[in-house]
Amino acid sequence: MWLFILRRVASTVPVMLIVAIVIFAMLRLTPGDPAVVIAGDQATAEQIARIRASLGLDLPIHEQFLTWIIQILHGDLGTSIFTNMPVSTLIGQRLEPTLLLTLTTVIFSVSVAVPLGVWAAWRAGSWTDRLIMMFSVLGFSFPVFVLGYVLIYQFGLTLKWLPTQGYKSPFTDPLGFASTIVMPTITLGMIYIALVTRITRASMLEVLGEDYIRTARAKGQIERKVLFRHALKNAAVPIATIIGIGIALLIGGAVVTETVFNIPGLGRLVVDAILRRDYPIIQGLILVFSFTYIIINMLIDIAYTMLDPRIRY
Repeated sequence: MWLFILRRVASTVPVMLIVAIVIFAMLRLTPGDPAVVIAGDQATAEQIARIRASLGLDLPIHEQFLTWIIQILHGDLGTSIFTNMPVSTLIGQRLEPTLLLTLTTVIFSVSVAVPLGVWAAWRAGSWTDRLIMMFSVLGFSFPVFVLGYVLIYQFGLTLKWLPTQGYKSPFTDPLGFASTIVMPTITLGMIYIALVTRITRASMLEVLGEDYIRTARAKGQIERKVLFRHALKNAAVPIATIIGIGIALLIGGAVVTETVFNIPGLGRLVVDAILRRDYPIIQGLILVFSFTYIIINMLIDIAYTMLDPRIRY
């Protein structure tokens, strides 16, 4: 087990290097020049050249990449072109809203999706199953921003139950945090709930036909224990996989959700950096997102051996 964990940790190094190369190449090959954006429309060629030199954009591509990699190895993600602040500081300032939004979304989504998937599989073919599957289809079909605006109109503007924008920290205003996080969590969680529900149902249907399930029922065990202790436990591997993979949906959806609800998180920082072509912020954020996703996949691989004793690496 420990040898496998060490191998998985070591395997993240080349993956991160490949990610860094792709990120650097994509940003440098896209049209547009940040020096021109900073200088403005009225700038002369000499002014633009001076800005390019100060940013290091006049260096050959390989020198720019090596300089960036060396900075990352020293824990320096660079300095924002527009704010002149360290990228790590900017990320730290915006980390709390995105982290808590993701956490509340995962907890809410899994708490809803897994029981729905189990119930749909238990009642396969019934009107309950069809209703849950219809809900899953709608969850996939609704764009995140459309659902967000619908919730804002209904619960924020019409009923006036919840604030439509902003974010309150739970460490300073717990009630304010609860009121501002409800609609973003529901908005971001709908597609996640639909995904996990469908996979849970499919996995449970496969397991419920096994011999040991019939044996457990024949021994007189109550149906709830059969479903959750025997069936769900053995169907947990694909469910855990899709929960981890779904984190990528949350990362992408957070950008839109934070923009709709005006939450000052990493999603808003991504949008602002792209509009300004602020290379250091974009590169730093994508690296952070990529590293987080790699760590999540590594933890899922490790969890496989705990969920299913038959799996050995």
